[in-house]
Amino acid sequence: MNLQDLKYLIAIAEQQHFGRAAEACNVAQPTLSNQIRKLEQSLGVTLLERTNKRVSLTHVGVQILNHARAALDQTKEIESIAQGARDPLVGPLRLGVIPTLAPYLMPLILGSLREQYPGLALELWEDQTLALVDGLRSRRLDAALLATPAAAPETTEIVLFHEPLLAALPPDHRLANSKSLDENSLADDLLVLAEGHCLASQALEACGARSIPGLVPRNAMHAGTLETLANLVAAGYGTTLVPALAAESLSRLGIVILPLANHPSRTIRLASRPGFPRPQALRALEKVIRNAVRFDDQQPGRPKPGNHQNPSTMEIMRRKQASAKARSRT
Repeated sequence: MNLQDLKYLIAIAEQQHFGRAAEACNVAQPTLSNQIRKLEQSLGVTLLERTNKRVSLTHVGVQILNHARAALDQTKEIESIAQGARDPLVGPLRLGVIPTLAPYLMPLILGSLREQYPGLALELWEDQTLALVDGLRSRRLDAALLATPAAAPETTEIVLFHEPLLAALPPDHRLANSKSLDENSLADDLLVLAEGHCLASQALEACGARSIPGLVPRNAMHAGTLETLANLVAAGYGTTLVPALAAESLSRLGIVILPLANHPSRTIRLASRPGFPRPQALRALEKVIRNAVRFDDQQPGRPKPGNHQNPSTMEIMRRKQASAKARSRT
Protein backbone atom coordinates (compact mmCIF):
# COMPACT_ATOMS: atom_id res chain seq x y z
CA MET A 1 0.00 0.00 0.00
CA ASN A 2 1.27 3.47 -0.90
CA LEU A 3 -0.05 7.00 -1.11
CA GLN A 4 -0.75 6.73 -4.83
CA ASP A 5 -3.08 3.77 -4.19
CA LEU A 6 -4.98 5.89 -1.67
CA LYS A 7 -5.28 8.69 -4.24
CA TYR A 8 -6.76 6.21 -6.71
CA LEU A 9 -9.29 5.02 -4.12
CA ILE A 10 -10.35 8.60 -3.34
CA ALA A 11 -10.73 9.40 -7.04
CA ILE A 12 -12.97 6.37 -7.58
CA ALA A 13 -15.07 7.31 -4.57
CA GLU A 14 -15.54 10.84 -5.95
CA GLN A 15 -16.12 9.89 -9.59
CA GLN A 16 -17.96 6.57 -9.01
CA HIS A 17 -16.53 5.44 -12.34
CA PHE A 18 -13.19 3.84 -13.19
CA GLY A 19 -12.77 5.70 -16.47
CA ARG A 20 -13.43 9.15 -15.02
CA ALA A 21 -11.26 8.36 -11.99
CA ALA A 22 -8.38 7.31 -14.25
CA GLU A 23 -8.76 10.50 -16.26
CA ALA A 24 -8.76 12.59 -13.08
CA CYS A 25 -5.56 10.84 -11.94
CA ASN A 26 -3.99 11.14 -15.40
CA VAL A 27 -3.35 7.40 -15.71
CA ALA A 28 -4.66 4.61 -17.92
CA GLN A 29 -7.76 2.85 -16.64
CA PRO A 30 -6.11 -0.63 -16.53
CA THR A 31 -3.31 0.82 -14.38
CA LEU A 32 -5.78 2.25 -11.89
CA SER A 33 -7.87 -0.95 -11.82
CA ASN A 34 -4.82 -3.14 -11.24
CA GLN A 35 -3.56 -0.96 -8.40
CA ILE A 36 -6.94 -1.03 -6.66
CA ARG A 37 -7.03 -4.85 -6.93
CA LYS A 38 -3.53 -5.03 -5.44
CA LEU A 39 -4.65 -2.73 -2.62
CA GLU A 40 -7.63 -5.00 -1.90
CA GLN A 41 -5.37 -8.05 -1.94
CA SER A 42 -2.84 -6.50 0.42
CA LEU A 43 -5.59 -5.48 2.86
CA GLY A 44 -7.53 -8.73 2.46
CA VAL A 45 -10.89 -6.97 2.03
CA THR A 46 -13.16 -5.85 -0.82
CA LEU A 47 -13.22 -2.07 -1.06
CA LEU A 48 -15.49 -1.63 -4.08
CA GLU A 49 -18.76 -3.00 -5.43
CA ARG A 50 -18.44 -3.13 -9.20
CA THR A 51 -21.26 -3.16 -11.79
CA ASN A 52 -21.35 -2.45 -15.52
CA LYS A 53 -22.66 1.07 -14.95
CA ARG A 54 -21.05 2.29 -11.76
CA VAL A 55 -18.78 1.50 -8.86
CA SER A 56 -19.42 2.18 -5.17
CA LEU A 57 -17.62 1.65 -1.89
CA THR A 58 -18.36 -1.25 0.42
CA HIS A 59 -18.95 -0.59 4.11
CA VAL A 60 -15.31 -1.25 4.96
CA GLY A 61 -14.31 0.76 1.89
CA VAL A 62 -16.08 3.82 3.32
CA GLN A 63 -14.20 3.43 6.60
CA ILE A 64 -10.84 3.09 4.87
CA LEU A 65 -11.66 6.02 2.58
CA ASN A 66 -11.95 8.35 5.58
CA HIS A 67 -8.50 7.29 6.80
CA ALA A 68 -7.09 7.59 3.29
CA ARG A 69 -8.21 11.19 3.07
CA ALA A 70 -6.78 11.94 6.49
CA ALA A 71 -3.46 10.34 5.50
CA LEU A 72 -3.23 12.45 2.34
CA ASP A 73 -4.12 15.60 4.30
CA GLN A 74 -1.29 14.85 6.71
CA THR A 75 1.05 14.26 3.79
CA LYS A 76 0.14 17.66 2.33
CA GLU A 77 0.75 19.20 5.74
CA ILE A 78 4.22 17.64 5.86
CA GLU A 79 4.97 18.97 2.38
CA SER A 80 3.64 22.40 3.35
CA ILE A 81 5.83 22.52 6.47
CA ALA A 82 8.87 21.61 4.42
CA GLN A 83 8.01 24.15 1.73
CA GLY A 84 7.43 26.83 4.35
CA ALA A 85 10.82 26.14 5.86
CA ARG A 86 12.45 26.60 2.46
CA ASP A 87 10.47 29.66 1.33
CA PRO A 88 7.07 30.55 2.87
CA LEU A 89 6.21 32.81 -0.07
CA VAL A 90 6.54 30.03 -2.64
CA GLY A 91 3.91 27.39 -3.26
CA PRO A 92 0.12 27.09 -3.18
CA LEU A 93 -2.11 29.00 -0.79
CA ARG A 94 -5.61 27.53 -0.66
CA LEU A 95 -7.94 30.47 -0.01
CA GLY A 96 -11.68 30.29 0.54
CA VAL A 97 -13.82 33.36 -0.18
CA ILE A 98 -17.53 33.96 0.34
CA PRO A 99 -19.55 34.48 -2.90
CA THR A 100 -20.58 38.07 -2.08
CA LEU A 101 -16.91 39.08 -1.88
CA ALA A 102 -14.94 36.92 -4.30
CA PRO A 103 -16.09 38.43 -7.66
CA TYR A 104 -15.43 41.98 -6.49
CA LEU A 105 -12.33 41.75 -4.30
CA MET A 106 -10.25 39.22 -6.17
CA PRO A 107 -9.85 41.29 -9.38
CA LEU A 108 -8.51 44.11 -7.20
CA ILE A 109 -5.75 42.05 -5.61
CA LEU A 110 -4.70 39.25 -7.97
CA GLY A 111 -2.53 41.45 -10.17
CA SER A 112 -0.68 42.99 -7.23
CA LEU A 113 -0.31 39.62 -5.52
CA ARG A 114 1.23 38.10 -8.65
CA GLU A 115 3.54 41.07 -9.14
CA GLN A 116 4.75 41.32 -5.54
CA TYR A 117 4.83 37.60 -4.71
CA PRO A 118 5.26 35.70 -8.00
CA GLY A 119 6.04 32.43 -6.24
CA LEU A 120 2.76 32.41 -4.31
CA ALA A 121 0.14 30.35 -6.17
CA LEU A 122 -3.35 31.28 -4.97
CA GLU A 123 -5.91 28.46 -5.20
CA LEU A 124 -9.36 30.02 -4.90
CA TRP A 125 -12.38 28.24 -3.39
CA GLU A 126 -15.70 30.13 -3.40
CA ASP A 127 -18.37 28.91 -0.97
CA GLN A 128 -20.61 29.95 1.90
CA THR A 129 -19.24 30.64 5.37
CA LEU A 130 -20.05 27.31 7.03
CA ALA A 131 -18.42 25.34 4.21
CA LEU A 132 -15.30 27.51 4.34
CA VAL A 133 -14.95 27.16 8.11
CA ASP A 134 -15.32 23.40 7.70
CA GLY A 135 -12.60 23.58 5.04
CA LEU A 136 -10.28 25.25 7.54
CA ARG A 137 -11.02 22.64 10.19
CA SER A 138 -10.40 19.74 7.80
CA ARG A 139 -7.26 21.42 6.39
CA ARG A 140 -8.66 21.52 2.86
CA LEU A 141 -8.17 25.29 3.09
CA ASP A 142 -5.27 27.31 4.44
CA ALA A 143 -7.22 30.55 4.95
CA ALA A 144 -10.62 32.09 4.27
CA LEU A 145 -12.04 35.57 3.73
CA LEU A 146 -15.25 35.85 5.75
CA ALA A 147 -17.76 38.55 6.62
CA THR A 148 -18.79 37.04 9.97
CA PRO A 149 -16.74 35.57 12.83
CA ALA A 150 -15.72 31.98 12.22
CA ALA A 151 -16.80 31.10 15.77
CA ALA A 152 -14.57 28.03 15.81
CA PRO A 153 -11.79 27.37 18.35
CA GLU A 154 -9.70 25.77 15.58
CA THR A 155 -9.36 29.09 13.77
CA THR A 156 -7.82 32.49 14.33
CA GLU A 157 -8.76 35.66 12.48
CA ILE A 158 -7.77 39.26 11.88
CA VAL A 159 -9.92 42.16 10.70
CA LEU A 160 -8.93 43.44 7.25
CA PHE A 161 -11.45 46.20 6.56
CA HIS A 162 -15.00 47.38 7.17
CA GLU A 163 -17.02 47.37 3.96
CA PRO A 164 -19.97 49.80 3.78
CA LEU A 165 -23.39 48.47 2.83
CA LEU A 166 -25.31 50.56 0.31
CA ALA A 167 -28.96 50.71 -0.72
CA ALA A 168 -29.96 49.31 -4.12
CA LEU A 169 -33.27 50.49 -5.58
CA PRO A 170 -35.15 50.30 -8.90
CA PRO A 171 -34.73 53.50 -10.99
CA ASP A 172 -38.43 54.40 -10.57
CA HIS A 173 -38.54 53.78 -6.81
CA ARG A 174 -40.09 56.61 -4.79
CA LEU A 175 -36.78 57.05 -2.90
CA ALA A 176 -34.45 56.77 -5.90
CA ASN A 177 -33.75 60.52 -6.03
CA SER A 178 -32.71 60.74 -2.37
CA LYS A 179 -29.16 61.72 -1.42
CA SER A 180 -29.12 59.09 1.31
CA LEU A 181 -31.62 56.74 2.94
CA ASP A 182 -32.60 55.58 6.37
CA GLU A 183 -32.15 51.81 6.37
CA ASN A 184 -35.50 51.26 8.10
CA SER A 185 -37.31 52.73 5.09
CA LEU A 186 -36.32 49.66 3.07
CA ALA A 187 -37.55 46.99 5.49
CA ASP A 188 -40.98 46.46 3.93
CA ASP A 189 -39.78 45.56 0.44
CA LEU A 190 -36.31 44.24 1.21
CA LEU A 191 -35.00 41.36 -0.90
CA VAL A 192 -32.30 39.17 0.65
CA LEU A 193 -30.02 36.33 -0.36
CA ALA A 194 -30.99 32.74 0.37
CA GLU A 195 -30.29 31.15 3.75
CA GLY A 196 -26.63 30.42 4.30
CA HIS A 197 -25.37 33.73 2.92
CA CYS A 198 -24.22 35.94 5.78
CA LEU A 199 -25.16 39.08 3.81
CA ALA A 200 -28.84 38.14 4.17
CA SER A 201 -28.80 38.38 7.97
CA GLN A 202 -26.62 41.51 7.83
CA ALA A 203 -29.10 43.22 5.48
CA LEU A 204 -32.09 42.28 7.63
CA GLU A 205 -30.36 43.47 10.78
CA ALA A 206 -29.25 46.76 9.22
CA CYS A 207 -32.78 47.53 8.06
CA GLY A 208 -34.37 46.67 11.39
CA ALA A 209 -36.28 43.72 9.99
CA ARG A 210 -34.98 41.34 12.65
CA SER A 211 -36.36 43.49 15.43
CA ILE A 212 -39.93 42.75 14.29
CA PRO A 213 -40.96 39.22 15.35
CA GLY A 214 -42.03 37.04 12.46
CA LEU A 215 -41.45 39.70 9.84
CA VAL A 216 -40.97 38.38 6.31
CA PRO A 217 -40.05 40.89 3.59
CA ARG A 218 -43.12 41.67 1.50
CA ASN A 219 -41.75 40.22 -1.73
CA ALA A 220 -40.20 37.17 -0.01
CA MET A 221 -37.78 36.34 -2.84
CA HIS A 222 -34.54 34.81 -1.59
CA ALA A 223 -31.98 34.84 -4.39
CA GLY A 224 -28.97 32.56 -4.64
CA THR A 225 -26.52 35.17 -5.92
CA LEU A 226 -25.99 38.89 -5.49
CA GLU A 227 -26.36 39.43 -9.24
CA THR A 228 -29.75 37.68 -9.28
CA LEU A 229 -30.80 39.90 -6.39
CA ALA A 230 -29.74 43.02 -8.29
CA ASN A 231 -31.64 41.89 -11.39
CA LEU A 232 -34.78 41.45 -9.29
CA VAL A 233 -34.29 44.96 -7.93
CA ALA A 234 -33.80 46.34 -11.46
CA ALA A 235 -37.06 44.66 -12.48
CA GLY A 236 -38.89 46.50 -9.71
CA TYR A 237 -39.50 43.60 -7.32
CA GLY A 238 -38.05 45.36 -4.28
CA THR A 239 -34.93 46.87 -2.75
CA THR A 240 -31.82 45.39 -1.15
CA LEU A 241 -28.45 46.20 0.37
CA VAL A 242 -25.21 45.55 -1.51
CA PRO A 243 -21.56 45.64 -0.38
CA ALA A 244 -19.63 48.69 -1.56
CA LEU A 245 -17.10 46.67 -3.56
CA ALA A 246 -19.95 45.23 -5.64
CA ALA A 247 -21.57 48.61 -6.34
CA GLU A 248 -19.95 49.38 -9.70
CA SER A 249 -20.52 45.94 -11.15
CA LEU A 250 -24.15 45.72 -10.00
CA SER A 251 -25.03 49.28 -11.03
CA ARG A 252 -24.55 48.18 -14.65
CA LEU A 253 -27.70 46.12 -14.25
CA GLY A 254 -29.77 49.30 -14.07
CA ILE A 255 -30.20 49.82 -10.34
CA VAL A 256 -29.70 52.96 -8.27
CA ILE A 257 -27.07 52.78 -5.53
CA LEU A 258 -27.37 55.17 -2.57
CA PRO A 259 -25.52 55.61 0.75
CA LEU A 260 -27.33 54.83 4.00
CA ALA A 261 -27.82 57.33 6.81
CA ASN A 262 -26.41 55.19 9.61
CA HIS A 263 -23.49 53.84 7.56
CA PRO A 264 -24.00 50.10 8.17
CA SER A 265 -21.08 47.92 7.19
CA ARG A 266 -19.80 44.38 7.32
CA THR A 267 -16.40 43.36 8.68
CA ILE A 268 -14.17 41.37 6.34
CA ARG A 269 -11.86 38.98 8.19
CA LEU A 270 -8.97 36.73 7.23
CA ALA A 271 -9.40 33.43 9.07
CA SER A 272 -6.78 30.68 9.29
CA ARG A 273 -5.52 27.90 11.54
CA PRO A 274 -3.33 29.03 14.47
CA GLY A 275 -0.63 26.51 13.56
CA PHE A 276 -0.51 27.25 9.83
CA PRO A 277 3.21 26.81 9.00
CA ARG A 278 3.45 29.72 6.53
CA PRO A 279 2.22 32.83 8.38
CA GLN A 280 4.39 34.96 6.07
CA ALA A 281 2.13 34.00 3.15
CA LEU A 282 -0.93 35.15 5.11
CA ARG A 283 0.77 38.43 5.99
CA ALA A 284 1.59 38.96 2.31
CA LEU A 285 -2.08 38.44 1.41
CA GLU A 286 -3.14 40.76 4.22
CA LYS A 287 -0.78 43.48 3.02
CA VAL A 288 -2.04 43.35 -0.57
CA ILE A 289 -5.70 43.45 0.50
CA ARG A 290 -5.19 46.37 2.90
CA ASN A 291 -3.43 48.36 0.17
CA ALA A 292 -6.16 47.61 -2.38
CA VAL A 293 -9.24 48.32 -0.26
CA ARG A 294 -9.81 51.57 1.59
CA PHE A 295 -12.97 53.65 1.80
CA ASP A 296 -13.47 57.40 2.08
CA ASP A 297 -14.65 58.25 5.60
CA GLN A 298 -16.29 61.44 4.35
CA GLN A 299 -18.24 59.65 1.64
CA PRO A 300 -19.05 56.14 2.90
CA GLY A 301 -18.93 53.55 0.18
CA ARG A 302 -16.58 55.57 -2.02
CA PRO A 303 -13.04 54.18 -2.48
CA LYS A 304 -10.19 56.56 -1.73
CA PRO A 305 -8.31 57.63 -4.88
CA GLY A 306 -5.12 55.76 -5.59
CA ASN A 307 -5.97 52.53 -3.77
CA HIS A 308 -7.97 50.75 -6.47
CA GLN A 309 -7.13 49.81 -10.00
CA ASN A 310 -10.32 51.74 -10.87
CA PRO A 311 -10.29 54.71 -8.42
CA SER A 312 -13.30 56.40 -10.07
CA THR A 313 -15.68 53.52 -9.38
CA MET A 314 -18.41 55.48 -7.60
CA GLU A 315 -18.03 58.48 -9.90
CA ILE A 316 -18.68 56.30 -12.94
CA MET A 317 -21.66 54.81 -11.13
CA ARG A 318 -23.14 58.26 -10.33
CA ARG A 319 -22.74 59.38 -13.94
CA LYS A 320 -24.59 56.33 -15.20
CA GLN A 321 -27.40 56.87 -12.72
CA ALA A 322 -27.68 60.56 -13.65
CA SER A 323 -27.81 59.64 -17.33
CA ALA A 324 -30.51 57.02 -16.69
CA LYS A 325 -32.62 59.55 -14.72
CA ALA A 326 -32.24 62.12 -17.50
CA ARG A 327 -33.46 59.62 -20.09
CA SER A 328 -36.43 58.66 -17.93
CA ARG A 329 -37.49 62.33 -17.65
CA THR A 330 -37.42 62.71 -21.42
